[in-house]
Amino acid sequence: MAILQYAYPMNLPNHEHFMDLALREADRAASAGEVPAGCIIINTAPHRDMPVGAVIGRAHNQTELLKDPTAHAEILAITQAASALGDWRLTDTILYVTKEPCPMCAGGIILGRIPTVVYGVPDPKRGGALSVFNILDHPNLNHRCEVITGVMEQQCRDILQSFFRERRTKHTPNPDGNQQTDTRNQND
Repeated sequence: MAILQYAYPMNLPNHEHFMDLALREADRAASAGEVPAGCIIINTAPHRDMPVGAVIGRAHNQTELLKDPTAHAEILAITQAASALGDWRLTDTILYVTKEPCPMCAGGIILGRIPTVVYGVPDPKRGGALSVFNILDHPNLNHRCEVITGVMEQQCRDILQSFFRERRTKHTPNPDGNQQTDTRNQND
């Protein structure tokens, strides 16, 4: 597990607990035929009307269900957290997500002023946090995030690989020689 620029509040439970909740959301996405990414956002401020560690945003990918290309787990969870706090500034939160945020989600994280992002598995093709685009720590942006990577990385990788392996088997030829079709993009 790599730790970058991070000072963890000692009064919060461990990262694995919250990543496990995000994995449960990813399972819900996979069961619905969505790319299995799950996200949890927790409160870290003791002065709010909710306890430290309270889950204030919880979501999984819903792009197919909502027919919305922006319905990624992080964006949906950010919307819920902003509603729960009554403020778009999510300065006293931690975002947990099973897969490295894409550039769109990284932009939403920056705009929401989320100070800490914890993710399980990197996305070497489209990662918006560190792997491809360094949006969460870009020097020209007015907000930067602390980033923790590799929390429950194997479990996060397993759910993604299992989902895409199953999806590919739907594209194998039938015994009569015809190929099964699935109109969704395998690179989601």
